[in-house]
Amino acid sequence: MGPLHGVKVLDLSRFIAGPSCAQTLADFGAEVVKIERPDGEDARHHEPFYEGESVYTMLYNRNKYGATLDTRHPKALPILESLVRWADVVVENYRPGTMAKMGLGYERLKELKPDIILVSISGFGQTGPLSKRALFDAIAQASSGLMSITGDEDGSPTLTGTYIADYVTGYQAAIGTFAALMHKMRTGEGQQVDVASLDSMFSTLGTRLISWLMLGQDMPRSGSRDLLTAPVNVYECADGDTYIQAGTNSLFPKLCRAIGREDLLASGEYDTVPARMANAALLEKAVADWARPLTCEQVGQVLDDAGIPFAKVATVPDVAASPQIAARGMVVETEHPKLGAIRMPGNPVKMDKSPPTVRKSPPLVGEDNEHVYGTILGMTPEQVLQLREDGAI
Repeated sequence: MGPLHGVKVLDLSRFIAGPSCAQTLADFGAEVVKIERPDGEDARHHEPFYEGESVYTMLYNRNKYGATLDTRHPKALPILESLVRWADVVVENYRPGTMAKMGLGYERLKELKPDIILVSISGFGQTGPLSKRALFDAIAQASSGLMSITGDEDGSPTLTGTYIADYVTGYQAAIGTFAALMHKMRTGEGQQVDVASLDSMFSTLGTRLISWLMLGQDMPRSGSRDLLTAPVNVYECADGDTYIQAGTNSLFPKLCRAIGREDLLASGEYDTVPARMANAALLEKAVADWARPLTCEQVGQVLDDAGIPFAKVATVPDVAASPQIAARGMVVETEHPKLGAIRMPGNPVKMDKSPPTVRKSPPLVGEDNEHVYGTILGMTPEQVLQLREDGAI
């Protein structure tokens, strides 16, 4: 029984941002019903597959009851309206205006359930000149400025190696839902939570954004270098790469002593952050010359003894086998009805009183139709069978 035990969520979303938001709510104890087309949402047809099931889909749908419904079928709207009356929260990531076309705009939802919380996740938000445009993760990275600051200074703008816009937007939507539930607890009022991928990515631009807004400085791409201190970069070792962060006033002297370059301290030329930034290439060469003949383990031992932050640049197989990841419970296992034991990332939030849990595997297409339509909505087996024969579910 997590902190959201008793909260009922209707998940009408697909792909990543919406489903990950609803999954976060489910991890914390909410009862989540996911609705998808009778043949499964689009993401179920995305690789990679494991014995015919999309692993992509499994990442964002654990702890949910899975039911199918053709939302364009004549019998669909009354069913959706019944589910809205049951729910406390509705999560959707259609293009703005789609819910209204379905007959389920926010005003109608409030008629069905006056205190409903509608979580609307979209590319550009419910308002503004771009609100009706479609968006996927890469478009958010491009339009937000994130792509322009990713990559080497003399290279091309680059996507990040994961769907960072979708993940951040899903987390922001979950935060908004938690806040809306707290407001409802105090006042009894529901509300619409409007979260846009563009806004979410814009909020992550950090120092580069404030430098432009306040100083008029458009900072160039910096590759693996730190924006603000030096020497900070990735360094080649004899058997791999290690990232070293030693650019602050307290860490730089430790680094110089650790690599046997006390002369860099004695000169006094590099005592300040601006001086080190101005001579970043020279300082990085000194570190690179030291690290190159050593193994990553040898470099790590020296830096660890000196109290300098570092990390071997891990591959995905490396980090998946990490004892630290294991100790943090970040790989969890659940029993899938078709595939048996499956493994997936755990929830990164740790709590000692009401932690998130994994209670149910990602559902097969329509796996919980009888539970959703029979137990939750109170339909008879004959009614459920008729819906199936009619092609509604």
